[in-house]
Amino acid sequence: MGSTIAIKGIREGLLITLGGSTWAEALDEMLAYIDSKGDFFLGARIAVRLGDHEPHAADLIDLRSRVAKRGLTLWAALSEAPAVVAAAQSLGLATALPFPQAGSDAPLDSEMTDRGAVLVERTMQSGNRIEYAGHVVVLGDVDPGAEIVAGGHIIVWGRLRGAVHAGAHGNVQAMVCALDLSPAHLRIAGHAATSPPRGATPQPEVVRLRQGILEAEVWTPSGRETSSPAHQS
Repeated sequence: MGSTIAIKGIREGLLITLGGSTWAEALDEMLAYIDSKGDFFLGARIAVRLGDHEPHAADLIDLRSRVAKRGLTLWAALSEAPAVVAAAQSLGLATALPFPQAGSDAPLDSEMTDRGAVLVERTMQSGNRIEYAGHVVVLGDVDPGAEIVAGGHIIVWGRLRGAVHAGAHGNVQAMVCALDLSPAHLRIAGHAATSPPRGATPQPEVVRLRQGILEAEVWTPSGRETSSPAHQS
């Protein structure tokens, strides 16, 4: 039998609409789906639309704990039932989406590069891998041996030494940014490059694809950017 849950990207992260005939069935189905995707949802903020389910506060605590163990943050529980709304609010959960979501009803596996983003608040060490359909932001370093694959931009607030692939679904407008940019491998859409030699002092840089060439731009105090071709491979 096919899945009865629905997942889509919204401005605030992911919106999961539960199916299932019972609360236990719906919860198990959602967690099994998340588990089946490996690290795809790692670090995501999720809002859960409960539908006809009316979980108690203890059920919501259990839900929050179980998704947290999988690296996700539950920030909202959406329901029409007053008792469920009160229970969610007592736990500090939002009970409504803060902005209109018009135009964001596409499922997760469709174009999502202008909407979804995942925030990784840690250094990615060798062997770590993140794959996400939208943008990926890392507050930390990306060490050699770590890998990021994103449908949108990749932004690293730290040293980038691992392998990155932005615009993985063909988005040629995607870019890669880092405070210290020396990746082992860098790819945007179908174009690959290795890191060009750098000076002794690292500088914040951004790599974009222009006319089929990957160009690295250095931010300067004057606000002007200087660009140079990245080494194509």
